[in-house]
Amino acid sequence: MTPSPQQPIPFIDLHAQQQRIRDRIESRIKTVLDHGKYIMGPEVREVEETLAAYVGVKHCITCASGTDALLMALMAYSVGPGDGVITTPFTFISTAEVISLLGARPIFVDIDPVTFNIDPAKIRAVLDSEIVTSGKVRVRGIIPVDLFGQPADYEEINAIAREHDLFVLEDAAQSFGAEYRGKKCGALTEVAATSFFPAKPLGCYGDGGAVFTDSDALADRLRSIRVHGKGSDKYDNVRIGINGRFDTLQAAVLLAKLEIFDEEIQLRQDVARRYGDLLKGVLETPTVKPDRTSVWAQYSVLSDQRDNLMTHLKENGVPTAIYYPKPLHRQTAYQYLGYGEGDFPVSESVAQRIFSLPMHPYLQPEVQGFIKEKVKKEKEKGKRGK
Repeated sequence: MTPSPQQPIPFIDLHAQQQRIRDRIESRIKTVLDHGKYIMGPEVREVEETLAAYVGVKHCITCASGTDALLMALMAYSVGPGDGVITTPFTFISTAEVISLLGARPIFVDIDPVTFNIDPAKIRAVLDSEIVTSGKVRVRGIIPVDLFGQPADYEEINAIAREHDLFVLEDAAQSFGAEYRGKKCGALTEVAATSFFPAKPLGCYGDGGAVFTDSDALADRLRSIRVHGKGSDKYDNVRIGINGRFDTLQAAVLLAKLEIFDEEIQLRQDVARRYGDLLKGVLETPTVKPDRTSVWAQYSVLSDQRDNLMTHLKENGVPTAIYYPKPLHRQTAYQYLGYGEGDFPVSESVAQRIFSLPMHPYLQPEVQGFIKEKVKKEKEKGKRGK
């Protein structure tokens, strides 16, 4: 019998991480306090250069949030009213929200039942559908989401985009550090966006994000959009932009965290592997395709007994979460699109069965064993009750 953990189990343990690098974080922050350049200070340029080199692209443009990163990328493509952008309904609302904010139309496509990422075959079906072929909506691009840390099928998606002259914007908010066929997330399309929200695999201590591209022209537009559409300076406004600047203090935090980031990715692999071994035959565990890696932003499982399992785990001090309980096409904000129940059956089925277990680099084997025992006990209880 695995002993009960002595301390409360955190869903994401930022404290353990901070204990490792507190001195480096404080040193980086002190440097910022000493020079006093709190907006677009030297650490911003340093972290952009470091992140671009890490991903393997020419340009990294940091910004105020992952949502701003997506928004800026769409603005750089001049997405607006009359345009449609294809994306998944099984994600956080920001992916579709930025499309709507520009007056464009989100066009939802169902997900693959194994990876939970957008299904390329269904993208093709939508592009051949009446709403597109009739010209009612002019499709401009595709935003795949690398859900839970695993990249989408970019070879197929990029091929579809080339056939139809579409841009592809990689939503790598959950996958920064993962790889697809030997390339880092952030370098898999012409433009990619990520988030540095504190709970992400690479997170700062507030909001933050970044856009990645090899295109000089896109990078120039993105840097302009980030600061109110500036031209030669911030009082020369050549386009409509936003206030999307990244704080120097947050850049300092990221620079300290980047020193241990690759090690933490490996630790996440170890945690995920242990979960897979422990929960095999107990829950439906995640599958990562052999040509890619995941950074395990979440460890999400499927069960028809989800509610009972989550209640039982909570009673035993194990936190859980649901990503995502209601697909976007069922959200009140998107009722105007006219989608109905049953339009995206895979997303709807997964949303009813999915939940996430604690996942972070510092999750100990004995805690995972404890979680497995509690899950198994409740599952067996459910079987006896039938």
